[in-house]
Amino acid sequence: MTTVEISTIPVAFDGESLTIDSVRQVAEEGAQAAVPDAAMAKARRSREIFEGIAEQNIPIYGVTTGYGEMIYMQVDKSKETELQTNLVRSHSAGVGPLFAEDEARAVVAARLNTLAKGYSAVRPEILERLALYLNLGITPAIPQIGSLGASGDLAPLSHVASTLIGEGYVLRDGKQVPTRKVLDELGIEPLKLKFKEGLALINGTSAMTGLGSLVVGRALTQARQAEIVTALLIETLRGSTSPFLAEGHDIARPHQGQIDTAANMRALMNGSNLTVEHADLRRELQADKDTDKDVQRSEIYLQKAYSLRAIPQIVGAVRDTLYHAVQKLEIELNSANDNPLFFEGQDEIFHGANFHGQPIAFAMDFVTIALTQLGVLAERQINRVLNRHLSYGLPEFLVAGDPGLHSGFAGAQYPATALVAENRTIGPASTQSVPSNGDNQDVVSMGLIAARNARRVLENNNRILAVEFLAAAQAVDISGRFEGLSPAAKATYDAVRALVPTLGVDRYMADDIELVAAALSRGEFLAALDRYTDVVLR
Repeated sequence: MTTVEISTIPVAFDGESLTIDSVRQVAEEGAQAAVPDAAMAKARRSREIFEGIAEQNIPIYGVTTGYGEMIYMQVDKSKETELQTNLVRSHSAGVGPLFAEDEARAVVAARLNTLAKGYSAVRPEILERLALYLNLGITPAIPQIGSLGASGDLAPLSHVASTLIGEGYVLRDGKQVPTRKVLDELGIEPLKLKFKEGLALINGTSAMTGLGSLVVGRALTQARQAEIVTALLIETLRGSTSPFLAEGHDIARPHQGQIDTAANMRALMNGSNLTVEHADLRRELQADKDTDKDVQRSEIYLQKAYSLRAIPQIVGAVRDTLYHAVQKLEIELNSANDNPLFFEGQDEIFHGANFHGQPIAFAMDFVTIALTQLGVLAERQINRVLNRHLSYGLPEFLVAGDPGLHSGFAGAQYPATALVAENRTIGPASTQSVPSNGDNQDVVSMGLIAARNARRVLENNNRILAVEFLAAAQAVDISGRFEGLSPAAKATYDAVRALVPTLGVDRYMADDIELVAAALSRGEFLAALDRYTDVVLR
């Protein structure tokens, strides 16, 4: 158990209205979880319907039968607790590193909400216990490896369920300790699982959906911070504002992500004395022609490379991918995704496959692809500002002193390039189906692997972007253009310099990169705009 900082406004788990932002509030900020009375009443009614059906000796999967390939085996009703407990124990077989505390809390939050929808026939006591865990900071220790994404995230959710019955482990100060020890200290009696409750707890997509919610929420912050550093670079390199004109996006090519990124770029560079409008560049070009100057320089400034000009088209497409993922994740957060399900007024039991994670697996693979391209863009922008042939007059590798004697950012570029290559090796998980469970689970989604892949690229990108933020601030110092920067660019520069000083002579740089990467993971450069400017990003 770890003490969490408690938010004063509880998040309602009603099975209908949970958002990614709400999941993050509970998982990251320690917001309280509350199950509304209406959701409790619906769960109670669902349980009554289910028990009425069970008493009629109607065959029900996982209640009077074995599981998966063993569905043909009948189990006597008197074994209800034993059957559910054995399921949880046998599937608590995850391996590998544990999910971080905020990730595990997101998993619990996602599972609580899907059960609160009221079609899974669990007793209200199950909902109360999951909410209690979130509110007291009792966080299950969940291994990351073992889910096939169908029938849902069986292994990781079993490690959650095992803690409800007083078994397995929970996290305390980042380390796993026996659950029973913690429950005894808090005076909490373990639950005894009744008909279907073990199955309902583990048979669903809540691990991939909980983790995916954190990844996508953080990825939107990363995309905004990529826009922030890009705007700083464009100002420092005296770029044109023409590529961000509203008409070129809102009217000519109205992809929502593209519109939003272009609007952000305009907001970020508003008030800059360094950027130039297209008309200014045309006048400069004509003046060079009139005086027989070499016009090649002006032509370069007229249209800069794609890495500085196609920002709305590239980052906007990343945004659109993330918007799509938000939609899919929030549908899933508010879905009943176990099996079987029970509906009032419906005699037929729904024996289906809502536990299958294919929608989330596809969405998270798409996120991985989009974030990989975001890293590519950042690395190419780094290269442009470090390469003296491409940086519009800046010295090679942004060396502040004597080039050759000092290497500047030459070494810092290597990890950024290496991480781009590493991101490209992380292929799609959703196409990696491997049959299991006696070929009962013959097509599986690998959705949790997809979410973990996206998280890995997200973390790699923070380090790529860290190098870019450092290089952009160095470019400001070397160019001497700080006074001409926009308010947003000045706030960004100041935020970098509050962490890392200017690179004068060569120094050990690994710590600088990690320090800025950690700040990016916390969204500090976005927060700096909120604190010191009036700029509000979409």
